[in-house]
Amino acid sequence: MTTVPGKTLRDGNAAKRATILNAARELFLRDGVARTSMDGVASAAGASKRTVYDYFGDKSTLLTAVIESAGESLLTSLQQASDAHLSDEADIRTLADLERALTQFAVEIGTTIIASDDYATVVTLIRENNALLPQLERHELSDAPERMLADRIRHFAKTGLLDAPDADLAAEHFKALTLLLANERPAAGRATAADTAAVNAIMSDGTRAFLRAYRR
Repeated sequence: MTTVPGKTLRDGNAAKRATILNAARELFLRDGVARTSMDGVASAAGASKRTVYDYFGDKSTLLTAVIESAGESLLTSLQQASDAHLSDEADIRTLADLERALTQFAVEIGTTIIASDDYATVVTLIRENNALLPQLERHELSDAPERMLADRIRHFAKTGLLDAPDADLAAEHFKALTLLLANERPAAGRATAADTAAVNAIMSDGTRAFLRAYRR
């Protein structure tokens, strides 16, 4: 069970919970959070208003749950990309190997994460409703990508390929040179070939810049 001030929420049926989250996500993105009512979410989800309140308590908690759900999906995709290209078992022995693997990792992020509906959902809802989301400031998901990157950077520092005494700072730099730059493009998150190519170029160039700074 989850709690909100003055109320204990029930986890309920997982399928019903997912249906409510999907309905709320669609309405929040289409109409905006302020113009979306809990009645509207209940109607779109085919649930009673009482069920929506029993599961989520209020609209702020529902908004947070929508963002958390999309964020967890993104984190899973990021972990899969890391496992595919940067795992301890990957055949990465030279700086050239590392550049290839890091570039593949970054480009996959640009293709599957930045261009995804989940990414657009998180970015849009947080940007437009930041004042309603103080609980996300120190949420465990907020720095999970950096922790994951820092773990991989620490590994490659131990193997002698990177000079990164502060892996957490290096992870922030990698993020700034790739994800943040790609996210600043007005077209980031769209699926046209030209935009995908531009985002992938940013990810590749950012990876090379990162390695120029941190290679041993």
